Amino acid sequence: MKSAIRNPQSAMAYVALGANLGDSRANVLRAISLLQTFSDLPLRRSSLWETRPVDCPPGSPRFINAVAGLVPRFSETPRSFLALLQSVEKEMGRPPKRILNEPRVIDLDLIAFGSQTLAGPDLVLPHPRAHLRRFVLQPLSEIAPDFIFPGQDKTVAELLRGLDSSETLRRLPAFFAHAKRA
Repeated sequence: MKSAIRNPQSAMAYVALGANLGDSRANVLRAISLLQTFSDLPLRRSSLWETRPVDCPPGSPRFINAVAGLVPRFSETPRSFLALLQSVEKEMGRPPKRILNEPRVIDLDLIAFGSQTLAGPDLVLPHPRAHLRRFVLQPLSEIAPDFIFPGQDKTVAELLRGLDSSETLRRLPAFFAHAKRA
């Protein structure tokens, strides 16, 4: 039996990664490596970006952020894919959330799952704040500048150019981004 053919662009899921506890670079790179196992095609990945915490408790350490794009297995749904992301977080040592936006070993946010929209208590797609966050848009613009979030009318590149945000990001040198592989 042949599997259904689908357009990889319309099936692309985008995941925002962040870490600000432990070896944040290594944690993000390990998570990226684990995400590859959930993809039917080679993973797209952004550079690593160092960012200041946004809406986090006072004294929170800086983050290492990135975005990965992948084509989930054909049978995956947004909720089943979210469960996979949560299993990676747990495997990497992230405890259950106690405080909103607390420091964490790894954070994997499903920001888009193709063109699907969803509004549930456990998952909202596209991510409701992704289009407002430089730490998401900057790395996403490296791998998908022409992507349009469902419900938006501007591309990621256009959203980034028009973003009114005081967030500061610093791209990490490539040799840091690719030096450690999990």
